[in-house]
This record gives sequence, C-alpha cells and structure tokens, in this order.
Amino acid sequence: MEVNHILLKYFPNLSKQQQAQFDNLFEVYVFWNAQINVISRKDIDLLYERHILHSLAIAKVCTFNPQAQVLDVGTGGGFPGIPLAILFPETHFTLVDAIGKKIKVVSHVAEALSLKNVTALHSRADKINKKFDFVVSRAVTSLKEFYPWIHNKFTPQKKDNKFKNGVLYLKGGDLSDEITQSGLKNIQLFPIKNFFDEDFFETKYVLYFPAKQ
Repeated sequence: MEVNHILLKYFPNLSKQQQAQFDNLFEVYVFWNAQINVISRKDIDLLYERHILHSLAIAKVCTFNPQAQVLDVGTGGGFPGIPLAILFPETHFTLVDAIGKKIKVVSHVAEALSLKNVTALHSRADKINKKFDFVVSRAVTSLKEFYPWIHNKFTPQKKDNKFKNGVLYLKGGDLSDEITQSGLKNIQLFPIKNFFDEDFFETKYVLYFPAKQ
C-alpha cells in the first residue's frame, strides 16, 4: 500500500523519508497484528484514517519543538506516539504501556521504521521516573483517573513552546460531564472535524490542559 492519500491531503509537506515510513506502517502493522492483536480486525484496513490520522490530529494543535520530550501513556500498539514520532523526528517520544505484548509490537514497529527518537517501555505511567514537556494519550481512561498518573511527570516550563507544558489527549463524545468531574482547570477542546473532513472525526476532540492544576 502506498502512503495513503489521506495523509498527504492534510500534511502535504512530508519529506520522502516520512512518506516512506508512513507507507511502511501498513505492512508492518498487518504483520504484527496477525501475531499480537493490537488493532481490531475491522480497523486494520482503516489504519490510516482511524489510527494514524487520528493520532496526527495532535500535530494540528501543537507543533513539538526539536529536543522536546513527549510521553505517550497507554500507547497500545503505538498510537499516537509512532505517527507523531515520524512527523517530528527531532522530538523524543517515550511510549509506555502496562501490557508487555503491546510494547513488543511498538518496539518492532519503531525498529522496522528506523525511528531513533522512540523509546518503548513496559511500565505503568506512574512508575516512570523521567520528566517530560508534554504527555499525549488516546482515551486510555477518564480524565479524573488519568491526571494522577502523570501530574508529577513534567519538566519546568520552556519559553519557546506555543503551549505551556501539559497534556494533549484524544477523546470522543460528549465530554462535559467528564471534564466537570475531573476537576481539571483550563481545559481547551479542539474539535478534530475542524482539521479533517472524514465523518469518523465528527465527535472527536484533542483536549489540552496545562501541567500545573
């Protein structure tokens, strides 16, 4: 499968290397998904829309600076971390998941694509000792449960970032009650339908909130 036109539609400035890496993702995930199921069988043919492009919605909200450190919590098969690592090759991404077989897939995918800016760790997020500029994740749990895992994982604020150090979280549906129950302040919602035309994104959002609450 060639680089899906859906990526070039929204990210027309991908380098040849990035195009090749995104191109290779399909074959690599089909191979590993047959051995260790990390993507639902019905979704594998929609990999570019429902997983890769969905992950890259974060990039429409926030451009990560070179040398920035980003933690992907509950990465599963590598989303959103792997697509973001391709798009931001000078940013370092640490992908963590509590399920070892999923991290095995992530490690093999990163190796197959020669991603030097990815570290894959079999761990719970709250056990990670390192500090990060940003945390990203894709709907691993409620916001109320999520924030305590990562509240102390942030580096001091850097002046050159568009956003203050914080969280970029992919979520869908009516989030009003969840946001209220979380007690988190200064949450910004970015509807993904404003970035991408596909119906899949109609009720999906990128949520941002700063590290300090």
